[in-house]
Amino acid sequence: MAEDQPNPMEPNPMEEFLRQFGITPGPDGTFDMTQLIGPLQQAMAQFGRQMATAGGGGEGLNWTFIKDIARKAVAAAGPDPSPSASEAVAIRDTVGLADLWLDQHMAFGRISAPAATWSRAEWVEHTMGTWEQLAGSVSTSLAGAIGGLMRRSAAEAPEAAGMAAMLEPMMRMAATGMLSAQVGQGVAQLATDVLSGSDLGFPLTDTSVTALLATNVARFADGLDIPIADVRLYIALREAARQRLFAHVPWLGPQMLALIEHYARDITIDADAFEEAMEAQMSAGLTPERLEEFGQQMAGKLFRPALTDEQHEVLGRLETLVAIVEGWVDDVVAQTTATLLPNADALLETVRRRRASAGPSEVALKTLLNLELRPRRVRDAANVWAALRSAKGIEERDAVWSHPDLVPTGADLDDPLGFAEHGHLARSEVDDLDAQLAQLIEQERGREGGAATDRG
Repeated sequence: MAEDQPNPMEPNPMEEFLRQFGITPGPDGTFDMTQLIGPLQQAMAQFGRQMATAGGGGEGLNWTFIKDIARKAVAAAGPDPSPSASEAVAIRDTVGLADLWLDQHMAFGRISAPAATWSRAEWVEHTMGTWEQLAGSVSTSLAGAIGGLMRRSAAEAPEAAGMAAMLEPMMRMAATGMLSAQVGQGVAQLATDVLSGSDLGFPLTDTSVTALLATNVARFADGLDIPIADVRLYIALREAARQRLFAHVPWLGPQMLALIEHYARDITIDADAFEEAMEAQMSAGLTPERLEEFGQQMAGKLFRPALTDEQHEVLGRLETLVAIVEGWVDDVVAQTTATLLPNADALLETVRRRRASAGPSEVALKTLLNLELRPRRVRDAANVWAALRSAKGIEERDAVWSHPDLVPTGADLDDPLGFAEHGHLARSEVDDLDAQLAQLIEQERGREGGAATDRG
């Protein structure tokens, strides 16, 4: 049909891409493949040198480039001063007070690392290794998308199949650079929003450290009509409690990160969005600056929105695990501050509203990993932990973390009192056990009755 025919007036993206390297079609408008080999090889070498500093130098993502993009984006987001000596002292003293208060309300002891005060850029530095672990597998999906685009191009224009095969390494480097820029933007967006090292609800550092971001805490406190010292102490209590939990429960952090990594392995690239982005890049000129710009423009658009059934299942497990971590923190901090911090209830509600809204952190996780993490049941989880503590005490509450099979499940969040009474056994399992015991008792009574009859 006429509408399917290419418009001869429109520039051909492939031609525009090759023109950057001095490769032009012949008088008849076609490329002579035998004469292209030498220029293409030179162009690929030139392009490889150019992309080596722009995130596209290998098969995987370029994490040096990603970190540079994140640092630049953080700097562009507003002032990010290194913490002053007085701020560091204030936060160190605040964390010390938080630890002192927490000692009476949890079974887990203090961590050994000294408290830290980070700028946003320092948060980027300290967490980059974990993002590399979590997002590194996305490059596999990207490689598949590039292969699919090349196969489609070859199918639509068989005469260009040889050129497409030769250009694939260049396309792969350009696409990797674009995705690296997108990941860098996502990390930067998180750095401008999080209040502490594990504010997202899962650990992001190799070792446990109670770290607060002074600039972000001050911005969070702005407009709350609560003294900054109280806000800082409340955030320190939450972070110190979370870090103690991760430090003393060795299976918890690795399991949370493994779920995220499993989820990321199944991320797929939106082929249409990817093709549009690559054509736009090819026609506009591929430079490190253009790759960075395209990474910003395509943030959140390259991943296919539909999730697999397995991703939905993994996401459900992750959301439940984050909910029970944050619910436990809610309960611990509520008990710790009950008679010591008059503004604690108001701060808890502020934290809950922040957690429920689709804020910068949620947008950033979507950009990074196509991950919409919404632990909706934190209040229910807090009720479960409160019920267990009321029924059996702090030691029994925290002993539940000793094994993953003992922690509350999604079903347990519907029945806080039942969990407090029966622990990790689901209600249906308890009912089945009660029925089996009743049946055994009836059978035993029947045997005893029959024996008495025989004796009579």
